[in-house]
Amino acid sequence: MKLPRLKTVLLTPLIFFVLFYLIGVVVYSQRNISLIEPATSPIIPFNVAIFGASGTAGDGILKAAMASPSIDKIQVFTRRLTPRIDRGVASGKVEATILMNYLDYSTVLDQLPEVETVYWAIGISALGVDEKTYGMIHVDFPMRFVEAWTSVNNKPNMSFHFISSSDISEESTTMWIREKIRAEKSLFNFAEKKNLRVIAYRPDYIGPTKEEAHLGQNLLYWFFKPVGAAVRATQIGNAMIEVTVRGEEFKNGSKLSTGKIIAYSDAYESQLDKPID
Repeated sequence: MKLPRLKTVLLTPLIFFVLFYLIGVVVYSQRNISLIEPATSPIIPFNVAIFGASGTAGDGILKAAMASPSIDKIQVFTRRLTPRIDRGVASGKVEATILMNYLDYSTVLDQLPEVETVYWAIGISALGVDEKTYGMIHVDFPMRFVEAWTSVNNKPNMSFHFISSSDISEESTTMWIREKIRAEKSLFNFAEKKNLRVIAYRPDYIGPTKEEAHLGQNLLYWFFKPVGAAVRATQIGNAMIEVTVRGEEFKNGSKLSTGKIIAYSDAYESQLDKPID
């Protein structure tokens, strides 16, 4: 194969990719995304539990919750402590409980009656994980929790905020997509019979908090952000708090895509003295 022809073969896919990317950037920049006004109802401090605070998304949610004037107390259930969890405990706003078995909540039942809101960020990559394990983590873990939680708590406006995944379709034959759909349906159906609302968050790429992100993660975030396919973990936390404050505006079964997460995060941040990132 002659060298010029080889260059053409190699460069053509790259050129098409760059063109499609630039088109995506332009299309996203031209979208008429309406701003969402922040909640106007009085802020009543509430108690929240966070699961998965040691992971990428959970760390950002915890950071947002620690900075929120809306949240009076944060209960963190985790398998391991992190510097942020330790700082929260030292501040007096966070109570951390080591929990190793997410299929059994009998040891923490006495802590659940005061919890009004749960932010759930436990998850695992599908790479190298069998379907049974993936389903246990993404379906059985949260289902066992909401069963235990609602058995000891019947507060009004209880809400469970669940990080799902973007672009999931019920027609898909991909294992992790099937399990994510099963998780959403199981939680929604369970909540219909209880005094509970489940809200699913469907972000695309989740960028860690700025202080936790390494170079590769930052590059991915800034690659996907111009086409509207990336959020910071703290933006998910901001959006969860804003949605919580809005109460019954969000019914059981509500789903928030990346764009909606960003919009509600912006609405929440517009009331703060400085942004959380």
